Amino acid sequence: MIELPEIATSKIAIKLKPQAETLVKKGHPWVFENSIVKQNKEGKSGDLAIIFDNRKNKFLACGFYDPNSPIRIKILQANKSVTINAEWFSKKVNEAYQKRIPLLQTDTNSYRLIYGENDNLPSLVADVYDNVLVVKLYASFWFYHLKDILPELIKVSKAKTTVLRLSRNVQKEKNQFNFTDGQILDGELNNEVIVFKEHSVNFSANVIHGHKTGYFLDHRNNRKKVGEFAKNKTVLDVFSYAGGFSIHALVGGAKTVTSLDISAPALEIAKSNAKLNQYSGTHQTITGDAFEELAKLAKSNKKFDIVVIDPPSFAKSATEVEKALASYKKLTQLGLKLVQKKGTLVLASCSSRVTSDVFFDLVEETLHRNNAKYTILEKTLHDIDHPIGFKEGAYLKCVYVKID
Repeated sequence: MIELPEIATSKIAIKLKPQAETLVKKGHPWVFENSIVKQNKEGKSGDLAIIFDNRKNKFLACGFYDPNSPIRIKILQANKSVTINAEWFSKKVNEAYQKRIPLLQTDTNSYRLIYGENDNLPSLVADVYDNVLVVKLYASFWFYHLKDILPELIKVSKAKTTVLRLSRNVQKEKNQFNFTDGQILDGELNNEVIVFKEHSVNFSANVIHGHKTGYFLDHRNNRKKVGEFAKNKTVLDVFSYAGGFSIHALVGGAKTVTSLDISAPALEIAKSNAKLNQYSGTHQTITGDAFEELAKLAKSNKKFDIVVIDPPSFAKSATEVEKALASYKKLTQLGLKLVQKKGTLVLASCSSRVTSDVFFDLVEETLHRNNAKYTILEKTLHDIDHPIGFKEGAYLKCVYVKID
């Protein structure tokens, strides 16, 4: 392992507005800048904020201080005094690993070991692809604490290689440690593309240059479900990216699978991912804007047994929610036109600002308005390695609709 810096950090005493204090007591992991009423000194990235309650002046919570974010404090522990050190981090990493064990008993060697706030380790994501661990930091305060957490992440994941990825915001900040995106922290990496298994199906992740940590692991269970009912079916996978749903469908025995995405390089990855597996069906690709291409397919009366529509997040901020809802409605209408009678329409959303209830209601309302006769087969949320620890931590929802 490379020599990680040990740099002294400070502790800051903080008091909050009553409403924010109540939220922290209930376990919410975020404290916004405008919720702080008293602070004994200026804080720096990496400092530990100790929050005291207003009534008894006793320990309420502790968390990382983040001067670069409107979420000024990311809570690590509330309601019980602790020392934040290597031992504490080790306990949290092991607690997270225990939750993932049922998944690791399947033929799967890729999983999210740490999911930020939802595993009490805010702004940190750790994904495992076979024997490569990818640690992604969404806040620079982790630079000061990698020394305490990294050895345990490596030990628990049994990783032979560890790669550091940095979010765009963290890359913009100057760091005195010279950490860089794509840096190898431990072991060696002979090839930046790692082949891994997801419920017996082979995929690849570029751990140095790929999106996020190299691949999107969150839809694993939904991809498996689609694969299980794809035998002898025709499948359209919209916003296919690297072909997650497409390849599970091919391995599941689909007759033909069409992957549609705006990115030609992503579709090349989908083709190469397909080649990592054995299948007898035909794999086709369409490069283009999903809305336009779906409209063209509908106009030419093309029909599929299974249509999967899994768009990227449409609502990055509260102001985009209305537009996002209009897009989901449009995609539901287009998908409906392309599904065979007795076929299945699979619709997903990963916009955290659109709640599951709102999304599911919108889908059903759109189906009603288009006079569809349908049965809701199933609604799903997060897979086991993406636990939801607080309301804002939930983003993924998926609905399976049988068109009667």
